[in-house]
Amino acid sequence: MTPDERPPEPTADPAAEERRAEALRAGLADYVLEDEDLAVLDGADTEAEAAPAHGLPVLAVVGRPNVGKSTLVNRILGRREAVVQDVPGVTRDRVSYPAEWAGRRFTLVDTGGWETDLAGVDARVAEQAEVAVGLADAVMFVVDATVGPTDTDERVVRLLRRSGKPVVLVANKVDSPAQEADAALLWSLGLGEPHPVSALHGRGSGDLLDAAVAALPEVSAVAGALPEAGPRRVALLGRPNVGKSSLLNTLAGAQRVVVHDAPGTTRDPVDELIELGGRPWWFVDTAGIRRRVHQTSGADFYASLRTQAALEKAEVAVVLIDASVPLTEQDTRVIQQVIDAGRALVIAYNKWDLVDEDRRPLLERENELDLVQVRWAPRINISARTGWHTNRLVRALETSLASWDTRIPTGRLNAFLGELAAAHPHPVRGGKQPRILFATQAANRPPRFVIFATGFIEAGYRRFLENRLREAFGFEGSPIQISVRVREKRRR
Repeated sequence: MTPDERPPEPTADPAAEERRAEALRAGLADYVLEDEDLAVLDGADTEAEAAPAHGLPVLAVVGRPNVGKSTLVNRILGRREAVVQDVPGVTRDRVSYPAEWAGRRFTLVDTGGWETDLAGVDARVAEQAEVAVGLADAVMFVVDATVGPTDTDERVVRLLRRSGKPVVLVANKVDSPAQEADAALLWSLGLGEPHPVSALHGRGSGDLLDAAVAALPEVSAVAGALPEAGPRRVALLGRPNVGKSSLLNTLAGAQRVVVHDAPGTTRDPVDELIELGGRPWWFVDTAGIRRRVHQTSGADFYASLRTQAALEKAEVAVVLIDASVPLTEQDTRVIQQVIDAGRALVIAYNKWDLVDEDRRPLLERENELDLVQVRWAPRINISARTGWHTNRLVRALETSLASWDTRIPTGRLNAFLGELAAAHPHPVRGGKQPRILFATQAANRPPRFVIFATGFIEAGYRRFLENRLREAFGFEGSPIQISVRVREKRRR
């Protein structure tokens, strides 16, 4: 870049900047403005999100596969959160949701089907269910009343007794009074009164929740309180089998989620509070984003929807890319999904330890060309399996979030754009040359700029403005949104 092409330095005198901005703002009075324009100019960005409460009592829902645990969870929550399908083994990880009943707030934990003497991915699922019991204040044990107590149910009962946790016995699939006799057979399990419910239709769910809330302590013995500032939320995204769950387990220092070679092991977003760099973070492991969401079906389709919802709730996304294979169109689509959602971005090349050392420099050049549109995103090379270079993740996250939170004073912004437009004016189109009247940063998280102009500003010049904003003010790791409002002069 030559000296003439470098962006102008922002004016050093803040008072002069503010005076100039006020003069430009006053000049807008000569143009036709709408109510929405006035709201933007007055800085009506009141978007604030209440910090979630933590340290609530924990209620775990356990049982054999396909007894209706996730359906019951959705019934308690009053919305479709957990992925449900009429086949066993849909839920695999333990997934937490905030819930409330009769003024009592608590954390509800859905688990995978609990079987014994299993192997492979099913054994990992059962292990997660057992861990969920150990990390709960009370347990809701769900049994299929139409089947009655099975040998597996009785083995699970022995495990629950050893845990010493209060247990509420749920007789599910009791859809009518005539089936309540089936529920009575569950007294034989020795866990006290079975509560007949129909998770699908809601029958008996109120009495069940009364019993469950009564079993929960006022103060959780397993969930600790969080700092007042609250942890930042990080979503782990990527196509299936790229290593998202392995990275979460490595960062957590424990087998928090099920990991298996089969693609699509994770289906529900899994939240985990992890301390990194001396501060807590909420990491959310998500289902792999597949090639075409509309071409998926069943559990995979709903898992894709949950992944998008998890991204919307996150502040920053770590997109994992398999460095051992060439970059795919699917990878770039995941990155674009993060940008479209307006979230801060970090790109992590996983499985870097599998790349031949002679190939690494060439691979980095290829990635630079493939991702030329997102040169602003921090990139790190890691190995989720071994933990190599995962310590660099915190610095990249903090950089992206700082940019995402950045707000430029209106005076400085207009001084910068004024000097930039004078040095590099918009091209003349059709005998007219649009002129920038005034600019303001309407919001941050992500940074959103609104430019008032006398004519349409074409896409190429908007990209030029974005690049110069990045060079002058940083914004490393954050998307920038620029909107232009064309306003005409008032008629005398």
